[in-house]
This record gives sequence, C-alpha cells and structure tokens, in this order.
Amino acid sequence: MTGIDRVQIAPDLTFSRIVYGMWRLADDPDTSPARVRAKIDACLERGVTTVDQADIYGGYASEEIFGAALKENPGLRGELEIVTKCGILVDAGRHAGKVRVKHYDTTRAHIEASVDASLSAMGTDRIDLLLIHRPDPMMDHLETGRALDDLVESGKVRAVGASNFRPWDWDLLRSAMRTPLATNQIELSLLRHEPFVNGDVAAHQSRGEPIMAWSPLGGGAMFAGAGDAPGKVLNEVALEMNAEPGAVAVAWLLRHPANILPVIGTNTPDRVRALSRASELKMDRQTWFRLYEAALGREVA
Repeated sequence: MTGIDRVQIAPDLTFSRIVYGMWRLADDPDTSPARVRAKIDACLERGVTTVDQADIYGGYASEEIFGAALKENPGLRGELEIVTKCGILVDAGRHAGKVRVKHYDTTRAHIEASVDASLSAMGTDRIDLLLIHRPDPMMDHLETGRALDDLVESGKVRAVGASNFRPWDWDLLRSAMRTPLATNQIELSLLRHEPFVNGDVAAHQSRGEPIMAWSPLGGGAMFAGAGDAPGKVLNEVALEMNAEPGAVAVAWLLRHPANILPVIGTNTPDRVRALSRASELKMDRQTWFRLYEAALGREVA
C-alpha cells in the first residue's frame, strides 16, 4: 500500500486524501462483484480507502452493485470508508412511478428513509459520511439539521456534510446543528476553478474544513483538445513530470493548502493506479500558476 496522506474528517474518522468515486459504477458493462472487487483492490493497493457513492447514482443501482461486492467479501467493509448522499429524487429505480418531476427533498422522513435504503443496498450497518446532495430551496434547516444530528447520535451515520452548497447554504444548515458539518463536496478542477476566488474555497479553508472535489478532471473535457489550453499546458507539464496528465490535474488540487480531497471516477483499475500517482508528484508554486493561467486563458493580474 502506498503512503497516500489521510485527512481528519471527524473525531475518530479519517479519509484517504484521494477518494474513489463510484458514480459510473453502473455504466461498466461488467458490474459483477468480481469486477467491482478488482477496482477496490486497485484502490487499496494505492492507499485509496475512501469510496464515494450516492443513492441516485446509476439510477439508484450503484449502491446495490457495490453492496453485492461487499456481501461477497465480508472483510472488505472494514478496510473502507463509505460516503453516500441523499436528497435528489428522479423517476427511476426505487422511486420509479412515484416521482412526477425531478426535485429535492431534505425532510426528516426522506433523509431517514434514504439512509435506511442505502444501508440495506450496501449491506452495511453504518455510513461513514452522509452528504445532502444539493442545496434545497425548500429546506427547513431546523428539520434537516435535527434529522442529521439524530442520525449521527443513532450510530447509523458517523459524520455528515453537504454537496454543492454555497457558503450561505452551509451556514444556514450549520446554524441548526449540534454536529459539525464535516465537508462540502463541490465541483473543482482546472476547468472549474472559480471556487478558488468566489469565496467557496476560502469559506471552508478559513475554518479548517476539508473540501471534496468532484469531477477533478473536468469530466475529461480538458483532454479532448490537447492542442488547446489548458490541455496543451497540462500535457507539457505531464511530460516534464513523467506522469499521466490526469495525475497532474489531480496533483494541482492536492497542492492547494485548503485540504482538498479529489474524487476520481473511473471504471478501469489501471487508471485508478495512474491517477493516484498524483500523491507522489511534487508541484512547485510556479507550476501551479502556470496551469492556473492556462485555465484562465490569461496571466494573473
């Protein structure tokens, strides 16, 4: 196992600095427990012990696919930290025929039902981190906050946080809770760099709250046109560092002092190994700004 750093998420809970995202798990033509186990083994080999799920992933199928692998390998659960999310409803899977319009639900009843469904799907007695998946414009922060507090106190959930929250959404929910919010999972990459200057990163950095970064490779868009910035510069830096461009993009996030945990999503075990090499890359400040300016399309002012 490689020496990937670990980050304190909550008392008695640490995550690997790089997280394995399972949002594409159901897209793999082979969703067998053996295939899922191969991906997890690649993660563990590299020190990636934290996996990221959501009830909605794969049309509400991803947690069950993952759970089948856990059930076939009983000792595997103890080697992993599981993140999952709730709060988005679409007409699919367990909600088929019940949802007329895609919407958010952060009521106590829905959160508790979602947690129970996730626990059952994954065949586990606890979720290490539960995130509210999107800011809900209908959220009753008092009700949502109490529900999250009670889930932690029940032992079903070890820590709670949010996903895609802006600082004011975060502060609203936090104001109603006894339990500290552990982390906010936001879109952050060379192609989605605005959070570094719009207050999203600064708000969490100022309080020492780790940030999870989803789509750290920009959904692959930065590699589509290698002749264009930032793809061109990313490829140049990758050659200089003798690394895969994707690993350099992940290393760019790791280099920032805000304690960012990139969530890498791939269905290929070898790509897990390649991207996790980011933890071994040493990036100096000027290289960080060289990539940042390529992303901006201009020099910094």
